[in-house]
Amino acid sequence: MRKPRYPLAVAAAVVVAVVSGVAPLAQDAAPPLSPEAMEEFLLHADLSDLDRVDVGVTGSRRASASDGRITHDVHIQTVDIQRDTFVAAGARVELNFRDSYRYNIGAYRLAVLLGMDNVPMSVPRRVNGDPAAVTWWVDDVAMTERDRIEQRAFPPNPQDAYSQFYTMYAFDELIQNRDRNPGNSLWTTDWKLWLIDHTRAFRPDVEISEPERLTRISRSLLEGMRALTPESLEDAMDDILTRQERERVLARRDLLVEHFDARISRIGDAVLID
Repeated sequence: MRKPRYPLAVAAAVVVAVVSGVAPLAQDAAPPLSPEAMEEFLLHADLSDLDRVDVGVTGSRRASASDGRITHDVHIQTVDIQRDTFVAAGARVELNFRDSYRYNIGAYRLAVLLGMDNVPMSVPRRVNGDPAAVTWWVDDVAMTERDRIEQRAFPPNPQDAYSQFYTMYAFDELIQNRDRNPGNSLWTTDWKLWLIDHTRAFRPDVEISEPERLTRISRSLLEGMRALTPESLEDAMDDILTRQERERVLARRDLLVEHFDARISRIGDAVLID
């Protein structure tokens, strides 16, 4: 088995990305897998029954994967678009637009470096000759965040839910994710919030887009950000993110750490979530 080039910290029973708005799986949950075994499965399992997902605009597909012992669905993204200008929702013009399967893999690997366990595993492989991100299809989905809002459903532990939102806000700023919406945040039956579908992340901007949302952060995530180095990013993602894209991650990291350090200086440790 190929030795992973980057640290793997996603728990074995964790399942992975799905595109926005899909219903829960009808299949049984997969048996527990180590992160290494899950990666091996995603890299080499035979794929069949490829069907286009009926939500989203990037032509992603759902497939059945099997290695002879385990059969489970996966999500396949091959989108890789680059444009000088792009008119996004609301007629907002974005310069240097990029929509790439690579960023789904990059988001997962960066989350692992940060000690996060709520961004699903995604690996690079070729599917029908095309480079792709192959991601384990999520198990035990209860609803999307859009569904939760529409149904006015509330987690039994609101404070825990708020903590998960704060993690999402900080992570999206770090990767400059411009496509987070209520359809690509998933709640599983245990009220864990999964962050999925990052093909429009890693934008070129070095800024904090919505500082008003960054009021609190988990202590472990802040320490994970401090620990990022050019060397750790290069080791994890030199085949996924360009040097310039990695440098922008570190520049945004610096802004985020500065932002939270300033809040801690003013307010104290109440900013930190344990």
